[in-house]
Amino acid sequence: MNHRARRHSGGTAPAGPAQLRALLAGTTLIGTFLVAGCSSATGTGSPSAQVTSSATTAATRAEGSAPAAVSGRVRKIMVIMEENHSIQQIFPDGMPYLWSLAQRYAYASNWSDVSHPSLPNYLAIFGGSDFNNPQDCAPAAGCTYPGPSVFGQALSRAETAKAYEESMPQPCDQGFAGEYDVNHNPWAYFPSEAASCQAHDVPAGTPAVGALASDTHGGALPAVGLVTPNLLHDGHDGTPAQADAWLRTWIPVLMSGPDWRSGRLAIVVLFDEGETTEQVPFVLMAPGLSGAKISKPVNHYSLTRLIDKVIGASPLRHADGAADMTSVLKGVR
Repeated sequence: MNHRARRHSGGTAPAGPAQLRALLAGTTLIGTFLVAGCSSATGTGSPSAQVTSSATTAATRAEGSAPAAVSGRVRKIMVIMEENHSIQQIFPDGMPYLWSLAQRYAYASNWSDVSHPSLPNYLAIFGGSDFNNPQDCAPAAGCTYPGPSVFGQALSRAETAKAYEESMPQPCDQGFAGEYDVNHNPWAYFPSEAASCQAHDVPAGTPAVGALASDTHGGALPAVGLVTPNLLHDGHDGTPAQADAWLRTWIPVLMSGPDWRSGRLAIVVLFDEGETTEQVPFVLMAPGLSGAKISKPVNHYSLTRLIDKVIGASPLRHADGAADMTSVLKGVR
């Protein structure tokens, strides 16, 4: 939903488990949850974009020759959030680069949001509940929620967690500034995890320099990660073409790092809420995944459950009753 007017008028509020890894190490994509047969060919359409030379080099290395089998097992998951478009608006022509990734790796054809506007959807994914469907608001009395989040779950298990927010002025910023919107930064809404948010919810930087690029190149991406593009690059204020160009710049960088190349990392691209229908795009990428289609009806709580599977935690709140997507990663090794 477009809450740009409200966003500018509002003020700023004060401020790896062994059993899971064995589970994820299967040999084939199995179960009725998956329907194989999607084309794995890369689409031909592409938006114009200014891409740094380092990103171009990474694209040649990572996208051109994704391995059919890799060493290691998925034990890290990075979620990239996009905004306010239904699947019919995006696939196949709205974001041709994302569609090419969907066809190459895995995507869902019937993935639903859980509410409107943005905030309850972010809370659902990263908190396991929409917490009675709040309207978009800055973290303050009446607009904060009890932990844990999936970030807190990871840290409590001696795993790592980190959120990378594009255009955020300072760590765990609880306001609205330029193209940064705290409604898209769910960790800021869990006061019991405030210290962790301050330490690990950071400005993303650019593909050339900053926290996300540094952690990618150093093989230090977290077990539970979130990347939030700014309002121009997530489809909220910008166009799908701009969002697609941003992904075209960043995805090759993420795929060039040791976490992806060793098979440790899965990457998700998901839209928070639909605009014309409740069905939204969901794309899952991991080395070894190829041409998979998730056809069963699923929603945001299934991603919460998948995140918990990756870190070996119990399903958080409503994720306990959500469809289990572990089978999606059983072909990844």
